[in-house]
Amino acid sequence: MEGVLIACGIIFGVIILFMLVGAVKQINQYQAGIVFTQGRYSRTLGPGWHIIVPIFQHMRIVDLRIMTVEVEGQDTMTKDNVSVHINAVIYYKVVDPAKAVIEIQDVDWAVNQLAQTTMRNVVGSFILDDVLSKRQDISDKIETIVEHTTAQWGVHIQMVDLKDVQLPEGLKRTMAKVAEADRERRANILMSEGEVVAAGNLAKAADTMSGHPGALHIRTLNSINDISSDASNTVVFMVPMEALKALEGFAKKS
Repeated sequence: MEGVLIACGIIFGVIILFMLVGAVKQINQYQAGIVFTQGRYSRTLGPGWHIIVPIFQHMRIVDLRIMTVEVEGQDTMTKDNVSVHINAVIYYKVVDPAKAVIEIQDVDWAVNQLAQTTMRNVVGSFILDDVLSKRQDISDKIETIVEHTTAQWGVHIQMVDLKDVQLPEGLKRTMAKVAEADRERRANILMSEGEVVAAGNLAKAADTMSGHPGALHIRTLNSINDISSDASNTVVFMVPMEALKALEGFAKKS
């Protein structure tokens, strides 16, 4: 009988020991512990070792670090009826661990789903040109809308970044043609403006030379000198009309 009592005492002691070991919970620096006593929220525990009464209490661990979640790519229609494929990255952290456990079943999944829906709705309110050129404005609008809802869950949205906007291949080719045509148009405008400036300068030079007969002779001699520097060129000497008139007058006198 005494042996039975000793065995029962040993078994009971082992059970108590395991219960005590199991009652000690460790919370890391980046975590918070939400304690429920008999099913009701009782307190929030910080980092360190804590004793949780078995059976009567249990604890949920909440990660307080900034979470980085890639929002699944979505096909959506812009305001001007163009289909685009978009995806984004959302950064958020839990600022009220109790709300993150009590108010929402799975806070990470909920934030992801809310971001997907909001992203589709926001992009659908912009035309394609704005979607491509105003990504930061779209990201800020998504962040504001998501933050308004997640604040009730104890979650703060740090940032939303619209990661990529993919266009249909046909639209890409069309946009490339438009861009090429625009570049050609601007090049033609620049060339025509250059020709206008050059024509104006030539007109001024012609006016100057016409007022000074010797300037035309000097210009002619300079041109001949430039051409004659290359032995492979054939020089055609242009005789000014003034010289021909002088020769004609000399012939008449003779």
